[in-house]
Amino acid sequence: MRRPLRTQLPAALALALTAAPVCAQTPAANSAAVPGSERIKEVPSVTALDPATLKPGQILFTDHRDNPTAPENGLIPYLDWLRTRPAEAAVLAPFPGYKEPDYTVTVNGVTKPRHETLKVYVAEGRFVVPRPPEAIDLRAFANLGFVQTMDPAIKHKAITVGEVTPNKDPAAAFAKRPDRPWCEGAGACIESRYDLEGKLPLGVKLANKLEEGSAKKIAEYVSFQSELRVLGPDQGATLKALTKIDTTVTGGLEQTIFWVNQILRFGKFLAVFQPLPNDPTKTVVTTYMALAIKADVLDRKAEYARVPVLKNLLPAQVLMGNSSFNTGNSISAGLPVYARNRITTFADAIAKR
Repeated sequence: MRRPLRTQLPAALALALTAAPVCAQTPAANSAAVPGSERIKEVPSVTALDPATLKPGQILFTDHRDNPTAPENGLIPYLDWLRTRPAEAAVLAPFPGYKEPDYTVTVNGVTKPRHETLKVYVAEGRFVVPRPPEAIDLRAFANLGFVQTMDPAIKHKAITVGEVTPNKDPAAAFAKRPDRPWCEGAGACIESRYDLEGKLPLGVKLANKLEEGSAKKIAEYVSFQSELRVLGPDQGATLKALTKIDTTVTGGLEQTIFWVNQILRFGKFLAVFQPLPNDPTKTVVTTYMALAIKADVLDRKAEYARVPVLKNLLPAQVLMGNSSFNTGNSISAGLPVYARNRITTFADAIAKR
């Protein structure tokens, strides 16, 4: 029996699943010293370079891709991530001890257990702010208002702890935190919606047309829930092990996407603030973006190959920015472009405050 197309197309939409800023803002004043072509400096590892050598406004960046044209280059299986990059996984997973989901599914009236494998995309950036850490108020960024100003294409609203899906829905139990409810004590609890842009809505309409009669249609939007919180110096040891900068961690800003309506399982944006070594009048900020994708979505390709107009909607190609369906400089451009813009936008916002 042929697998339905609806299990594949939404992976192309995974680009949209983050409530954090996506479109580049007007560059901050201190970025003027760096020409646009030099703003992002691609490096194999941001921890291998001395942050003191960064020019004003410059950003070190890596997303671990050594062969960008390969379909899944830059994606790593979740279990391999835990094994090979443990400090990173310990901080960027949704919570300590997070495991790939186990749950039950019902097909044709038969209920079966299912284990879901994940693949993770991680981007890392680093920049220097010409102010000491104590002059940066992280609470100014840990609120709904800040998120709302960053990208008009994504609509956000505040929700309560009781409205959080994993907190209340038994079918979402695999996404619950074991130590506390999601959003408890957070600076903001957010539900977000992104309406697909460019040619992606056309692809959704076509896939739904080909699947007429199916019980579930692909939505032309994605929705997701996240919590935004400030991290204190008490988490400094774990964060310092990640940044590999030997100065005190003065704080961090963390946004965790813990529930998505399709394709992704979790996402996280993290920014860690530390005094610049040998110059406490400046702050070095290390940022991370992590996105966990359902592996089975990426693995299924045969159905699209049979439909000429959908060949360029292969999930891995769209996610990694290698499809003719990619467009612009934001979400629909693919994860690599999106991650660069996300980190650049955040750097500019910090520089302006």
